[in-house]
Amino acid sequence: MPKLCPKLILEGTRLTGKTELAFDLNEHPRIVGPRRYRYHSPLVSAEWCGFTKTPWGRGLINFDQQETDLAMATYETWARLFEQMRYYSWIVDRFHLSTRVWQAMHRDRELEFDWLEERLAAIGFRVILCVRSIDSFAAARAERLKVSGNPGQYDDLSVFVREQELFEQAADRCRLPVLRVDVSDGDRVRMCDEISDWLESCGGLYADY
Repeated sequence: MPKLCPKLILEGTRLTGKTELAFDLNEHPRIVGPRRYRYHSPLVSAEWCGFTKTPWGRGLINFDQQETDLAMATYETWARLFEQMRYYSWIVDRFHLSTRVWQAMHRDRELEFDWLEERLAAIGFRVILCVRSIDSFAAARAERLKVSGNPGQYDDLSVFVREQELFEQAADRCRLPVLRVDVSDGDRVRMCDEISDWLESCGGLYADY
């Protein structure tokens, strides 16, 4: 059989269940093949707050302006690693679209990632944009509050609605293939099947480069 090596970036506002879906995809037999035992297939994230030593600090998404060079150098590092390990599966839980949206909302800055998208497209990356209906955010918040260590960030749901609009705009501008997945019903089995069907139909499961 040909080697499965899909490359997916999951994007979307908070409360869309991206991380849970990423874990499911990273163990799904149609995405990474059947597993007889559990092993550490890579699941990485730009949300790791590695620029500061404080909890919920700054990182590749919410960096300050004076950290821009550091952020771009970090994206360059990720791009090079993906290129060097191109014949493997990569699932990324938030990446450059999250950076673009957050910086536009909170720093009033427009960042360009054409250079990054060109490199990612060349090795088969695709974007899964997780979206939910406006009236389903409240129920999603209630579920998140059961486990959140920082519940105050979910007080104002209008922030997520606005952020989702910006993600839609960012996806429209993205040079990578994009699949929008409605997560409103919370049915991750259906979502995984929908994503698997899409990857099969567009050749996203195998390397054609």
